[in-house]
Amino acid sequence: MVQEKNNISIDSIGIGSFGPLDLNPDSETYDFITSTPKKGWGFYNIKGAVENACLVDVIIDTDVNAAALGEYLYDPESSIQNLVYITIGTGIGAGLVINNSIIHGLVHPEFGHMRIPHNREQDPFPGVCPYHHDCLEGLASGPAIEERWNTRPQNLPKDHPA
Repeated sequence: MVQEKNNISIDSIGIGSFGPLDLNPDSETYDFITSTPKKGWGFYNIKGAVENACLVDVIIDTDVNAAALGEYLYDPESSIQNLVYITIGTGIGAGLVINNSIIHGLVHPEFGHMRIPHNREQDPFPGVCPYHHDCLEGLASGPAIEERWNTRPQNLPKDHPA
């Protein structure tokens, strides 16, 4: 499939998407957004939807892996072979480039869903993650901060405990 417009030929595009994504080529839901807490996106065939709409082949990976790859490729003269790119926003994620390759495992690293020590006596906030509650994302993402302090993170003063 090749699309041409204004003498520009596009035969494929890459998408960096929030996750979790099913990146197992043998799976029935390969390249789907899977069990995300984001409303309306659970088990959505994002690759298929974009391919059908744009009539091009689509390569998909996580948004943080795409960002990590962009940082890795930004300076082609760099000797960096390994990096970790961490995002903190509506979710928390990490993209990893190790020995010049993006890291994938069974699916992809879900950095934001790591369980972290949480002393509920000092901090009774249960967390917002619908799966783990007090994982890193459940306690420190933008939605967690907003629910914990009833305001958006950007509205907190610089000396706020968050």
